[in-house]
Amino acid sequence: MQYRTLGKTGLRVSVIGLGTWQFGGEWGKNFEQVEVNQILGTARDLGINLIDTAECYGDHLSETLIGRAIQHNRKDWILATKFGHAFEGHLKRGGAWSVKEVLKQLDQSLKALKTDYIDLYQSHSASDEFFNQDALWSALQEQVKAGKIRHLGNSISNDLLHQIDESEKWGIEAVQVIYNRLDRKPEEAIFPYAKAKNIGVLARVPLASGYLTGKYKADTAFPKEDVRASHKEEFRIQRIRQVEEIHKTEVPQGVDMAQWALNWCLKNPQISAVIPGCKNAAQVKSNAKTADQSR
Repeated sequence: MQYRTLGKTGLRVSVIGLGTWQFGGEWGKNFEQVEVNQILGTARDLGINLIDTAECYGDHLSETLIGRAIQHNRKDWILATKFGHAFEGHLKRGGAWSVKEVLKQLDQSLKALKTDYIDLYQSHSASDEFFNQDALWSALQEQVKAGKIRHLGNSISNDLLHQIDESEKWGIEAVQVIYNRLDRKPEEAIFPYAKAKNIGVLARVPLASGYLTGKYKADTAFPKEDVRASHKEEFRIQRIRQVEEIHKTEVPQGVDMAQWALNWCLKNPQISAVIPGCKNAAQVKSNAKTADQSR
């Protein structure tokens, strides 16, 4: 496994992390504790140390499964979670952005994760209206001083450049962006700012919601429980055709496309880590092999 420093946090994160939205049951599968234990155990054995989750992946369900799995080796992990959305059902979210609501979420996340501190606590796709709360960020900085949070981060949509500009003001030391071979927008403004200010960058959706694995066809039908079932047919077919063209013209013969796509992200020096999801230990092993290619 390879490791990079996450900006000014100083955290040494594995270049391959674990995205865990799927543990909340919105990717077409419900996970049992034994499955999560196996996935995280395999990840740990392979040198992966970064877990990214959120309060609304289920009602703290993903966090709960993770907390149970790592309670005996918490020190081996860098835990990143998020705040701001209240889980209201399958793919349904409400807002929870007041100081009172966020601090409540923080305590609930700490309880679910069975830990006294969170390494990276991230705003979760906040609108500028919710982000621009001096009282909120001041309260979170107090939690940093209290030791419940080690570092503050922001998981953003790629067009919220105002929030990037405000990062230094509120002590935000890492940003999480959508970045993959099909979405390169962060290269335009986010990466240059991050480089100038030494802000760590995590790349989420590095496999473009699985499309960049190359295993889906135009007639693929996702189960209704899978978030991809909500993608419009035109969008889905366009993505699949783009991937087919990339596979034909850019991926070397015999190379696994998912590994190629993760390595494509990691070739950008601004990326500290990619955080692909996984449904089983075999996918963890496949993702981890990418680290060998990124040397």
